[in-house]
Amino acid sequence: MLQELPEPESLKRLIDALRVADGNNESADAKIDELIEILRTNPEYGAGLAAFILRLINKYRQITLYTDTGIASDQSFSSSVSRLISHRFLPLLPEEDSVVELANYLFDKRSDWRWVESISEERWDELVQLIRPDEKDLSLVAQAKNSILNAIVVLSYRISGIGLHPELMNFYPELLNYSAAFVAQNQEAILFVNQYRQAHELDLMTDVMPENDIDPAPLMVMVEQCEDIVDTLRKRVYKTGISIRLTNMLARLEQSLQRMRTLVELVSDAEHKRDQAVVDLTVEVVQTAKTRYSFGSLIESNTRLLSRKVTENASRVGEHYISTDSTGYRKMYQKAAIGGLFIGFMATLKTLAYHLALAPIGRAFVNSMIYGLGFVFIHIARGTVATKQPAMTAAAIASTISESSGKKTQQLTKLSELIVDILRTQFVAILGNISVAMPVALLIAMAWSYFQPIPMIDGAQAAKLLHELDPIRSLALPHAAIAGVFLFVSGLIAGYYDNLAAYNKIGERIRRHWLLIRLMPKRWLDKLGGFVEVNLGAIMGNFIFGCFLGSTATVGYMLGLPLDIRHIAFASANFVHGLYYLSPEHLTWQVITLSFIGVLLIGFVNLMVSFSLALMVALRSKEVKFMEWKRLYSMVVGHFFARPLDFFWPRKQTVKYAKINSFGEMIFEEASPAKETRFFSDSIVRRLGRKPKEKEEAEKADNQPEDIREAIEAYHNDELDNPPKSVDDAEDDEIAINPLPKPANPPKLPK
Repeated sequence: MLQELPEPESLKRLIDALRVADGNNESADAKIDELIEILRTNPEYGAGLAAFILRLINKYRQITLYTDTGIASDQSFSSSVSRLISHRFLPLLPEEDSVVELANYLFDKRSDWRWVESISEERWDELVQLIRPDEKDLSLVAQAKNSILNAIVVLSYRISGIGLHPELMNFYPELLNYSAAFVAQNQEAILFVNQYRQAHELDLMTDVMPENDIDPAPLMVMVEQCEDIVDTLRKRVYKTGISIRLTNMLARLEQSLQRMRTLVELVSDAEHKRDQAVVDLTVEVVQTAKTRYSFGSLIESNTRLLSRKVTENASRVGEHYISTDSTGYRKMYQKAAIGGLFIGFMATLKTLAYHLALAPIGRAFVNSMIYGLGFVFIHIARGTVATKQPAMTAAAIASTISESSGKKTQQLTKLSELIVDILRTQFVAILGNISVAMPVALLIAMAWSYFQPIPMIDGAQAAKLLHELDPIRSLALPHAAIAGVFLFVSGLIAGYYDNLAAYNKIGERIRRHWLLIRLMPKRWLDKLGGFVEVNLGAIMGNFIFGCFLGSTATVGYMLGLPLDIRHIAFASANFVHGLYYLSPEHLTWQVITLSFIGVLLIGFVNLMVSFSLALMVALRSKEVKFMEWKRLYSMVVGHFFARPLDFFWPRKQTVKYAKINSFGEMIFEEASPAKETRFFSDSIVRRLGRKPKEKEEAEKADNQPEDIREAIEAYHNDELDNPPKSVDDAEDDEIAINPLPKPANPPKLPK
């Protein structure tokens, strides 16, 4: 029979028959429906297919499949890039005994993982239900389960290693108080594996189902408590900052804990999630097989880590860009009006700077200083510049789609409401900038004409200023898109320096600097340290953004490319200067109308480009798929047609978001002391050698959540029936995992 001859070519022919074009989701579901109907009509086919797959994968090395596939690597980005570059010139040797290599052969098209992922969950559930081995093939099941149990122990040791890592301890010293949770999950994992292997008689290469199966609840309790520790660490990120290495470490810890859950569900069907675990693991293997040597996949995974690093540390003060009620709306207008006042003078200085005879580099420096220092002064004066998208906006977006905030539909609904509030806040910021910048520019032009006989600019220069605003006959809109990219990058820079100031404790180090202590009174030094710590991100983001704007045209000139920037606030001031100094014979209503429309379109492009990029980073940090982007777009567009005023005027009823108050400021929640001090159950403590008093046991049990407390009580009852052995007796027990015999040589894959 076919199941007795587990050759990969046979399975590949089945996969080739199921393959559909990328993006054709309906055809993928239709072909799976055909396969389901065949298996339902002929149950023996499903059992044969299950035995065939088990025989095939049992010939390959499986532990690395469960412990490494889909989990972040510990390699740095530079070493990963070097490895891929060398692979292009001298290909790496394939791991012939790896299941990933088998998956790469079976799914030989580059985009195979996309159509596999596009298959609906309902079809997967039906298909997995129909592919079940017969009792005569339980030895194959036992071999696969032994590999999974060994992988659980390996993952458990890795989780303990990361949780007790010195760098993580230095980042969060209180972690020492909770380190028993990581030790205890390792002990529970080993105990679960040994008890499960013994109860199912896996050492005899069979899979006997006992009357009372081994309960994974104690292990799951410890996994959940380890996840609580990770959540606590992530909450500290907002205040203390984080490094790239620690971000990667936390990501690997989260993924390892999730993989531990998946593996336990595979062997014990915890909460009836075995079928879904099979599907998730299958999709993960196919995706890894097709993207492991891809530069795009490497960049995507690392930018996801970078986006987490940026979005998890918000720009907490100075610049807030989300207003949810009329109070925040008015406050944003006032801040934007202050920015407009400065911009009117900055645009004038930039216009006057063209009269200086400077080399290209000198002109770039002067323009950069006008922009950069001007933006810094705006921030210090508590003003704001329209269309700015700092890291706080991305953090606010990401906070609405956290893993624990509900189903994806609910998350996308909250996200669409947040986008409406952000766009409305940007509208009032634009309004505040141009409503002040334009009158200020006009007053400056009139004052110049009154005090100076020579005009600030001649008619040709005025015509050039207006031509640069023409959305049809000039590159105004592409240049506005470039400015939008710089707006987004400045937000990342602000988030980076905010994170840097918090993680490296810049403020405290300034307060203790030996030279500053001698030069400044303690009160001044405290204020300086506090100011730098709070405002470093905003100052550096604004200054570097100004340097981008001031040097782009010069870089374009040196490269022979038509590069430049257009920002709505400066475009509005230039619009006034151009109209004021344009010769009367050229001043027509067509020129005025087209230039004003150009100003509005420049603002729209600035906002859309910068906001779209910020949104992309936030969604990538939480791994929201592209299909959900379409749903999100439909929600926002539907809101616009249903209630268009919400995009321009504050709603009567304030919308509250997690971690965001009505002024757009982030709220940094801390876990309650009762919850923080309880990361492991008394039964686990007793196993580690501690014997708490009965009174302490009762108090600690009361502090546990209801579901955890019930699991622990059940576990205590089990211990009363089967009291734990002494330490001396325990030494005689088999604690280490049972190594499997080396698997048979896998069949060589056809070239």
